[in-house]
Amino acid sequence: MDHIPHWIGGAERAGTSGRVGPVFNPATGEQTAEVALASAAEVAEAVTLARRAATAWRSASLSKRAAVLFKFRELLAARGEDLAAIVTSEHGKVLSDAAGEVARGLENAEFATGIPHLMKGSFSEQAATGVDVYSIRQPLGVVAGITPFNFPAMVPLWMCTTAIAAGNAFVLKPSEKDPSAALFLARLWREAGLPDGVFTVVNGDKEAVDALLTNEDIAAVSFVGSTPVAKYIYETGTAHGKRVQALGGAKNHMVVLPDAEIDAAADAAVSAAYGSAGERCMAVSVVVAVGDVAEPLVDAIAARLPKLRIGRGTDPDSQMGPLISAQHRDRVADYVERGKAGGATVVADGREAELPRDGYFLGVTLLDNVTPDMDVYTDEIFGPVLCVVRAQTYAEALALINDNEYGNGTAIFTRDGGAARQFQFDVNAGMVGVNVPIPVPVAYYSFGGWKASLFGDTHMYGPDGIHFFTRSKVVTSRWPDPGTSGVDLGFPTTR
Repeated sequence: MDHIPHWIGGAERAGTSGRVGPVFNPATGEQTAEVALASAAEVAEAVTLARRAATAWRSASLSKRAAVLFKFRELLAARGEDLAAIVTSEHGKVLSDAAGEVARGLENAEFATGIPHLMKGSFSEQAATGVDVYSIRQPLGVVAGITPFNFPAMVPLWMCTTAIAAGNAFVLKPSEKDPSAALFLARLWREAGLPDGVFTVVNGDKEAVDALLTNEDIAAVSFVGSTPVAKYIYETGTAHGKRVQALGGAKNHMVVLPDAEIDAAADAAVSAAYGSAGERCMAVSVVVAVGDVAEPLVDAIAARLPKLRIGRGTDPDSQMGPLISAQHRDRVADYVERGKAGGATVVADGREAELPRDGYFLGVTLLDNVTPDMDVYTDEIFGPVLCVVRAQTYAEALALINDNEYGNGTAIFTRDGGAARQFQFDVNAGMVGVNVPIPVPVAYYSFGGWKASLFGDTHMYGPDGIHFFTRSKVVTSRWPDPGTSGVDLGFPTTR
C-alpha cells in the first residue's frame, strides 16, 4: 500500500509519530494508501525549518520571486491533467470538474506573477517641509493554510501562490482524506526553483491543526471548511496572537423571478446543485421560485435529472462522481428521508437511482415545497440535494436569504436589469451572481462570504490575499539640507 509522507525542508519526509490515516478511492471504496499523521513535535520541526527559509526568501528580489511564480505557473499548466487525475482518484469528482479546479487554481498563480506591481506602496513628497512619507508592504514570515477535502488542489493554490509571492514561507495542512495533490504541488514548487523550506506540507488531523494554531512562529492562518471548524480555527488562532481568515459553510440561494428564461435557469440549477456531487461551498442548495415560475421551473429541473450520468470520475461520460466517504454518503441520504418526513415533496429521490455497486455513490435528489423550518433547509447538507422553496414576491425571496445564518454566495435569474441591480444592492451575501449560478470571483478580485460564512475581516486571494499575507509599514523621513553637508548642488537648497 502506498504511504503518503510529509514535505519538509524541500523533500519528502516519512512520518515519525507512528500514526497513519487511510486514504480511499471513493469510486471503488478501496483503500489505496495511508497518510502520515504529524505529531505536534513534527509540526514544530517543520515550522522551524520554514522560519529559517522565510528569512532568506524575504530578502529575495521581487523579480526573483516573480520568476519562480512564472515557472511554477508554466509547470502547473503543463501538468494540469496529471494533477486533475490525482484529485479524481482521491476525491472522486469527475475529470472535467477536477480539470476545472486546477484551472481556477492556475488563475491564482497567474495573479501572483504580478507581485512586483502588487507589492507597491505609496509616496507623498513634502508632507511637511523637508519631510516625505511613504508606505511599504512586507511579508509576515511563516504562514499556514488548512484546506478542505472538496478542493484539494484549488484551495491550496488560493493561498500558497499569494503568500509565497509576497515573501512568506507557507506551511500547508491539507485534508487527510485526499492529501496527494499537496505533495504534487510541492514537487512543482521545487522544480520551479523555490528554495527548500519555503513550501511545506504537514499531513495530519486535529493534533497537527492545533500545533499550527498555537505555534508562536506562525504569524497567520488561512482556512476553508465548515462553519463550526472555522469558528474554532478563528477563536484559537486569534487567541494565540495570529492573523486569521476562516471561511465557513454556506446555504446558497438562487432566486428565479417570473420573467426568467426557464431553460437557462433549469440548466444552471442542475449544474450548480449537482456538480462535484454537491460537495462545493458555492453549490446552489436552495432554488427560490418566485410566483408562477415555480411549476414550470420544477418540471424543467426534474426533466433534466434522468439524463445525468453518475459513475466513476475516470469515465469520460460521467457527469457526477461519488461522495467523499461512506459516512458522508449515508449522512446525506438521511437528509433525504428527513425532508420527506418533514413534508417536502420528493420529486426525485437519489436513494432510488441506479448506481454503481461499489464506491460511495448517491443519486440526485430534488425536494419541492421545502419550508424554512425544515432541517434540509437550515443545515448545510453538502451533497447532491436541491431544495425548492416557493415565494410569492421578490421581497419574500430576499428575506429568506437575508434571514439565513449564512451569507456566502447567491444568485438571481431574471431579464429585468432593474430587479437585478436592486438585488445586488439589497442582498446580504459576499458574492452575487446575476444569471450566473456560481459567482466565484476571478483571481484578481477576492473570494469570501458574510455572516457565518466568514470569520475574520479579509477575503481569500486577489487584493485581499495580498493584504492578508503582508503588513503595511509607513516611513516618515527627513534628510539634512544638502547645503549643510558640504555638497554644492549649484542652486539654492533651502526648503
